[in-house]
Amino acid sequence: MEYIKKIEQMIDNKKNNYINISNKIWDFAELSYEERKSSNLFGEVLESEGFEVTKNAGGIETALIGSFGKGEPIIAFLGEYDALANLSQEKNATEYKPITKNGNGHGCGHNLLGTGALAAAIAVKDYIVENNLSGTIRFYGCPAEESGDGKTYMAREGLFDDVDFALTWHPKSVNAVSIMNALATYQVYFRFKGTSSHASISPHLGRSALDAVEIMNVGVNYLREHIIPEARVHYAVTNTGGSAPNVVQSEAEVMYLMRAPEVKEVEKIYERIKKIAEGASLITETKVEIEFDSGTSNLIKNETIDKVMIENFKKLGTPKFTLDEVNFAKRIQQTIPEENKEDLMDNSLKGATLAEDILPLSIDEKSSGSTDVADVSWITPTSQVHTACMAIGTSLHSWQAVSQVGTSIGHKGMIHASKVLATTAVDMLQNKNLIEDAQKEKVEKLGQSKYISPIPKDVVAPINRIKT
Repeated sequence: MEYIKKIEQMIDNKKNNYINISNKIWDFAELSYEERKSSNLFGEVLESEGFEVTKNAGGIETALIGSFGKGEPIIAFLGEYDALANLSQEKNATEYKPITKNGNGHGCGHNLLGTGALAAAIAVKDYIVENNLSGTIRFYGCPAEESGDGKTYMAREGLFDDVDFALTWHPKSVNAVSIMNALATYQVYFRFKGTSSHASISPHLGRSALDAVEIMNVGVNYLREHIIPEARVHYAVTNTGGSAPNVVQSEAEVMYLMRAPEVKEVEKIYERIKKIAEGASLITETKVEIEFDSGTSNLIKNETIDKVMIENFKKLGTPKFTLDEVNFAKRIQQTIPEENKEDLMDNSLKGATLAEDILPLSIDEKSSGSTDVADVSWITPTSQVHTACMAIGTSLHSWQAVSQVGTSIGHKGMIHASKVLATTAVDMLQNKNLIEDAQKEKVEKLGQSKYISPIPKDVVAPINRIKT
């Protein structure tokens, strides 16, 4: 327990600084691969704490690695800092109040996520210095988790290959360890090129790219019945070809996001969707260009680290909230549809406002999300924790989430998560057999399978694609 008290003290001593950092990231609210201010801020803090900072990590402008110490084990803390489009929202508000029309907002709490991981890395650094321990502490600043899968590109470039284990966290409305059941994904653009013409005088001379997009979407809708039930297929029309209805649209674009339990299953769905796109192209006499954007693998859970983490979590307890914070959360809950509050992974949470207990180790079978943390889990044993940063029933990617992750509720959850991460790292650092057990478990779970990046070698990160 001595190391737990020491870590708590180290983090609490710098708590206000971490809250200020998370507030700045909340204010920046930068989208995927645009997180220049956020990345620079993390770099400055890391350098001030004695870390050696590598910018442009993996050839990605907004990715960075801060490293401190030498020798083994090499411990990675994974941080994120990208926001979401069209989620601008005032903090500490219990009604929808955009700060900027169509502006960005941290609807997934990555302002907390990155800062909490940073705090943990700094605390473990301070601990190994004070106790004269060997080991290398790394903070990975990972861009574009929301759209662009920065960690997958970083993993493909070998940036995690020598890491002994990796830790991260994610803000949620619960206190738990690794409840996510992450699906593999492909994200792909389909661009159609046609022929413009006057829509009234000479429509017969036009070949509508927008028609091709619509026909493709109808075709994929019919496909949904004939894929495995665990799969998900989403799309967004990213270019309608203009806003003039009296012009036959000569170009149009749709982005598809495909999910399934394993990469090989996503690949099968992708091949069928490509055929539908080609069919839409034939029907409309247009041409289709397919551009692979990004992808992620399925998550390899590591129960060895999960157990270490939940034991440290239990010793630390859970975040404690004031009456004012509980009342604020209740007002937030009044804006949440009842079905959201009923759709919970654990019945014990129903009727509660802010989570007080730690859920047992389990998988949320309802979960069908995805994360590029999964690609790291194929390379090195990886675990993540969740702490209560918002009212129970709050959906991520909502204005309610944006409001709460900028308040003291979110800050308390962040600071607590950093303590769970740091104590878990120190526990394993001081018990090397746990690291060996975690690595053996990963090898056993993978069996004959080896990590193959879901992103083809010739595909560059979107930020670099734009420049070329």
